[in-house]
Formats: sequence, structure tokens, C-alpha cells
Amino acid sequence: MTDEKKNPAEEQDATGTENIMPENDEAWQDEASGIMPKVTFTTFTMSLASSALVHLGEVPDPDKGQTGVNLLMAKHTIDILTMLEDKTRDNLDEAEERLIKALLYELRMKYVLKAK
Repeated sequence: MTDEKKNPAEEQDATGTENIMPENDEAWQDEASGIMPKVTFTTFTMSLASSALVHLGEVPDPDKGQTGVNLLMAKHTIDILTMLEDKTRDNLDEAEERLIKALLYELRMKYVLKAK
């Protein structure tokens, strides 16, 4: 048996897409009705990760509809997620732990590529 580290984001569901969201997260069930999702650790971290993706220029800014890169803000948001990971260590359930590790891995990799 090896202690080889795996990227938590590489876990895939039956359709072959990344599966980092908890299966029964009630916070996402009312999204189609236009009601704001319940604030949970998952929705909060996903919100921060979405902001980081906007700052990395990976997705358009929802207000402007355009992409742009702001590495300082991207790093700041990644640092906030890192602080949350540190402060919540040993207090998260398995799905939340996988989520924050996967988000941080993906965001850090994207940041390194953009910062080159």
C-alpha cells in the first residue's frame, strides 16, 4: 500500500463528472425556486471559491458579464479558504473535508498557472 496523495477533486460520480458536493445537501434543493440557499459550510465555501474563480478570470463576473484577472484578490480569497480549513480542522464531516480540500487544490493550481 502506498501513501500516494490523490487530488480529492478527481473523485468522479457515475457520469464521469467531479463529485465534490455532498449528495444530500439540502441547501441546494431550493435553488430553482429563486430562494437563496441556506447558509451552510458548503454554500459558504462554494461562494468563496466562486469569487476566487471570478478573480482568476476563469468565469465571468456575474455583475459585468466579463472576465478579468485580479491575482491579489484571488490570493486573498484562497487565503480565506485556507484559514477556514485550518480553523475547522477536526470539526468537519467527511463531505465538508473533501469539499474544502478539493476546492483549495483546484484554486491553488489555477492560481499558480495564472501567476506564471
